[in-house]
Amino acid sequence: MKKEKTVDFHIKWGWHAISRMYNAYAARFDITMAIGYVLLNIDLVEGTPATKIGPLLGMEPRSLVRMLKSLEERGLIQRVVDGNDKRFVRIYLTEEGKAKREMARDGVIQFNNMVRERIPLNKLAVFFEVMNDLNRMVEEENARIKAAEPEELTLD
Repeated sequence: MKKEKTVDFHIKWGWHAISRMYNAYAARFDITMAIGYVLLNIDLVEGTPATKIGPLLGMEPRSLVRMLKSLEERGLIQRVVDGNDKRFVRIYLTEEGKAKREMARDGVIQFNNMVRERIPLNKLAVFFEVMNDLNRMVEEENARIKAAEPEELTLD
């Protein structure tokens, strides 16, 4: 099968194109797409537990630790240890972090408005439906693989 005929090729190709566009946009504000994505996923009022950010973003713990350290060094976030339980740390945006978050948010809104202007709503509805089906299918397959014994693994 040619790569252009596979589903995953088109998903990855599309995501890389979007990623390059977001990074070019974010660079104007001295951030990256990854930084913007983290900032967008931190609750403005309550902060976000550090342990919840990784799963929200699909980041590995090591990568997340490096990212949070970098954001803290840049003055975009602050870590606050829970007063009741010292094991828990909440991540809050600083004023600078909130400003960068708004820039990232504006970029996401601009892109989504552009897509909605150029692609008919009925096509987008089908796209969302297909992506939901794909995600559900992949999650089911991941659960099946995790539950299977190593010698039983096959990708059907």
